[in-house]
Amino acid sequence: MYKAKEMKELRKIWLLLAVSIVSVLILAGCGTKSQEDVTGALKEKVSEMTGYKANAKMTLQTGAEPQVYEVEIWHKKPTFYRVNLKNSEKDQNQMIIRNDEGVFVLTPALNKSFRFQSDWPKNSSQAYLYESLVNDIINDPEATFTATEDGYVFETKTNYQNNKLLPMQEITLGKDYTPVSVKVLDPDRRVLVLVEFSDVEFNSKFDDDSFNVEKNMTSMRLDEELPTMGAVNEESKSFSVFYPEDTPAGTELKDEQEIATETGKRVIMTYEGDKSFTLVQETAYVAPVSTVSFMSGEPVDLGFTVGALTENTITWTLNGVDYMLASNDLSKDEMLMVARSVQGQVIK
Repeated sequence: MYKAKEMKELRKIWLLLAVSIVSVLILAGCGTKSQEDVTGALKEKVSEMTGYKANAKMTLQTGAEPQVYEVEIWHKKPTFYRVNLKNSEKDQNQMIIRNDEGVFVLTPALNKSFRFQSDWPKNSSQAYLYESLVNDIINDPEATFTATEDGYVFETKTNYQNNKLLPMQEITLGKDYTPVSVKVLDPDRRVLVLVEFSDVEFNSKFDDDSFNVEKNMTSMRLDEELPTMGAVNEESKSFSVFYPEDTPAGTELKDEQEIATETGKRVIMTYEGDKSFTLVQETAYVAPVSTVSFMSGEPVDLGFTVGALTENTITWTLNGVDYMLASNDLSKDEMLMVARSVQGQVIK
């Protein structure tokens, strides 16, 4: 038999044990969600939503100076998209539309739309598309997870064409699972792309013309007060020539030729080495009426603009200038690296 003093001590121990058990149960019920909890909630949110509208600021650190873009994102399930990319400092505006007819890249300054037969945006990661971020989280078995006071942070692998150059991303979500920010990292963990979201609205309503190419092209041109005429301005005719800041080791500029054209000029640069390539820059032509051109290859996000990637070429338009990078030696990763770097200061 226990003595009275021993019984008193035992009661104290049992009381402390009971309090500890209750505390654990309370914390389990009200505590921080696990990675599995959050992942499951994200799956459910994407499955149940009918679409969304969001605004974001995208900052690119891939050149000599940071480039900042305003991004407006519309998505109507299952496959309709409208992404408007705008750099107000450079008077540059492009829109990507996916509807039942295909994938289109609208360039109002040239009065042109480019049509792709593509699976975009399913074919790679998209830092400004919510469901793409959720898929990257779900599909990466090695994704890391941190619960914070304000929300949740995942670090996942990317699924870019050039994921060797941009292999990781840090995705921050709010407590209600809305996107807050995305940091795309290079192999040295430097932030090369930062996307900061605002005004995220799920289950948004859309007009019948929200994803119509002609309606959006007309609206963009009216908003920018662009003339509809087959001409280029004088600044475009005398454009500054830019050189890639990133080239494969041992590859050097060996020849540069300038040719006069009807719309301005064409500059042809030849780079030689084990990874040789040719870069052509020429004055872009503004179509007299809105036109749609069929493009081969895949639309790729170069950061500052949307380009078209094939097995051996990348083409893009920026500030009234058409660019084409062609090579039989560069991989697609390397072509993207070179193309993204043709935005620095002139180094004549």
